[in-house]
Amino acid sequence: MYRILVVVDMQKDFIDGALGFEGAEKIIPGIAGKIREYEEAGDAVVYTLDTHFDNYMETQEGKNLPVPHCIKGSEGHGLCDELKPLLSGKKVFEKPCFGSIELAEYLKENAADISSIEVCGLVSNICVLSNAVIAKAAAPEAEVIVDSALTASFAPDLHQATLDVLKGIQVTVL
Repeated sequence: MYRILVVVDMQKDFIDGALGFEGAEKIIPGIAGKIREYEEAGDAVVYTLDTHFDNYMETQEGKNLPVPHCIKGSEGHGLCDELKPLLSGKKVFEKPCFGSIELAEYLKENAADISSIEVCGLVSNICVLSNAVIAKAAAPEAEVIVDSALTASFAPDLHQATLDVLKGIQVTVL
């Protein structure tokens, strides 16, 4: 049995780019430490990239959140500089929306060997929430964990509400 750390959307556009917000950068050192902890223990680390294209404004998400961001090939699509070397060579899931179906398939295929899945990154009330729910569905016997210090939101009230919802679906919130 092994653990998996899922680092969600630690991209420039969510930290200091198009959708960046004050406080997003504060979780980077903790996530870096968590990546090192998992590697030293021989556990798995994977990550997601929010990935959009030039037609973003024509998509369902673009119509509801009309701020182009994480356009593939743009600087904002890239990982933040501090985590880039730590995640280099790790399995990546590019996702066109909040949750990753490919991540779900990966977790489901490996569920029998996974003891826990820890989800961290940005944004707590959108993509972290979506991928934690997906992890719970894909590997229902694995403990799903979200450390409240390793995720953040542009809206503190939504961040806290998200943590409460996660507890309600039996996600361990630290």
